[in-house]
Amino acid sequence: MRKAQAKKLPLAPDGRFNDILVTRFVNNIMWDGKKSAAITIFYDAIDKVSKITSEDGYEIWKKALANITPAVEVRSRRIGGATFQIPSEVRPDRKISLAIKWMVRYSRERNGKTMADKLANEIIAASKGEGASFKKKEDTHRMAEANKAFSHFKI
Repeated sequence: MRKAQAKKLPLAPDGRFNDILVTRFVNNIMWDGKKSAAITIFYDAIDKVSKITSEDGYEIWKKALANITPAVEVRSRRIGGATFQIPSEVRPDRKISLAIKWMVRYSRERNGKTMADKLANEIIAASKGEGASFKKKEDTHRMAEANKAFSHFKI
């Protein structure tokens, strides 16, 4: 028998916006435990978004995250020798995790001089409903829609 599931440690909110979601985002940007570098990247990106759009960068970031948050995803399930892609709803905590991971991943793949520039451009694109992270969400939804016929195999 397995032991009890480990308890999730509560995250401390960040310094500038006093938001736990920002802390989660910064933790995903972070490489090699360099949190101060990740915080600098995030705040620089938010400032650049504010400068480019002349609106509140924090609000645009929240809108961008909301735009790329998936509602459904497909999960592989093996049934009788065949593997089916079964659409299922995404848990609320996983929705946020996927959105954050996609935004950070596609920011890194963008063209730009610094990570802050790349992240700022991805945030602006996602808030407008464009960019690679938004396309990833659309593809995920399209895949779930295409495999709706297998939804009766629910996991």
